[in-house]
Amino acid sequence: MILTLSCPDQRGIVAKVSAFLFERGCNILDAQQFDDQETGQFFMRVVFDADGADRAALRENFGALAEPLKMKWTLRNRAERYRVLLLASKFDHCLADLVYRWRIGELPMDITGVVSNHPAETYANVDLTGLAFHHLPVTKETKLEQESDLWKLIQDTKTDIVVLARYMQVLSDGLSAKLQGRCINIHHSFLPGFKGAKPYHQAHQRGVKLIGASAHYVTGDLDEGPIIEQDVERISHRDTPEDLIRKGRDIERRVLARALRYRLEDRVLLNGRKTVVFTD
Repeated sequence: MILTLSCPDQRGIVAKVSAFLFERGCNILDAQQFDDQETGQFFMRVVFDADGADRAALRENFGALAEPLKMKWTLRNRAERYRVLLLASKFDHCLADLVYRWRIGELPMDITGVVSNHPAETYANVDLTGLAFHHLPVTKETKLEQESDLWKLIQDTKTDIVVLARYMQVLSDGLSAKLQGRCINIHHSFLPGFKGAKPYHQAHQRGVKLIGASAHYVTGDLDEGPIIEQDVERISHRDTPEDLIRKGRDIERRVLARALRYRLEDRVLLNGRKTVVFTD
């Protein structure tokens, strides 16, 4: 079982949680905690063996412990797999990488489908065998209708997590709000930040020395949601725009995969506009 929690900090939280599990015959296998002294919030992730324990009663009784402490908490059987919907546009490298990692068992999830605003033949180089593919084209005039269809699909498939695997459409404020804490995006990140078309070409023209990528939760503030994972790579004057694109693809793939794995393992806790990530 995996228990995650956050609450206003006070003395004795670790002792109360540990005693609760001990009294019910549970054995703690791993525990991480963080006291954010700036916000006064406490965060904790506990993995424990619950063999022999009444799991339904465990959940109900922990609620009684959590309520007076004003905890936000989750309790999940580690064997349960999150249901994940993958969204992509023309670029297929992140989609291909996530599907591959899923097929070899690196990302323990159930893929509820692949959604794109481009037709299936766009992904001729991606093995989508056995995956439901949904072509949801979108224009400025049909954006609200398309998002309504997307939201219905999310609900009908009982999707837990939505991943924008280089899905080049901006989600509306309404849909972003519905998916708060459930939708992960990958975005190139540079110093300075280049927006618009061909960001790697812009970076090359400015002679950047670092390129990178950020995986973050989607919010109504474009590309400014709570960051889950980031990485960078050094660039030299010898690198062409094509080199930057190639290296950028590699960074985007690994950053998005790490962020999704952290989320699948309940390692990411929201902390206002930031996240607490209990890495392994």
